[in-house]
Order: sequence, then structure tokens, then C-alpha cells
Amino acid sequence: MQLVTDPTVLEVAKAAEAVLEREILVTASSDISRDLAVDSLALMNIVMELEDRFDISIPIDHLSEVQTVGDLAALIDNIRNKA
Repeated sequence: MQLVTDPTVLEVAKAAEAVLEREILVTASSDISRDLAVDSLALMNIVMELEDRFDISIPIDHLSEVQTVGDLAALIDNIRNKA
């Protein structure tokens, strides 16, 4: 597994660990549902945690585009850059 250096990917991992209450190893290419075993409810909790961490609002309709941790990190970065 490669070392993750992207700060947003690291924050996604920390948020997922907080919500799932277990340690997880992620890369930007980690599939959220398959690799992290995250269901839709857990994903919403992770999103809420990330919204608090970054002080942003992530539109629910944008989550349909998210499959990997990298996708979610890119969405967060895009929202933050538009603010």
C-alpha cells in the first residue's frame, strides 16, 4: 500500500475511523463501500463529520458521483476552492 500524503484524503480517513469506530487503511483509490465496508447510513455520518471538520456543506446529489476516497476528497477540495 502506498503512503497517503494528500491532506484531504487523510481527513476522510480520520472521519471514517471516527464514525466506524475502527482503524482503517485507505488510499485515494479505496472504494468506499467495497474496501471500507461503508453503507449509505455510515457514509452520511462520514459526510456530516467532514462537513464539520471543513466547515462546508456537501450537497447530497453530488454523492452519487463518489465511489472512492479520492472522489470524496476531490469533491471536498472543489467545494472548498469555490468558497
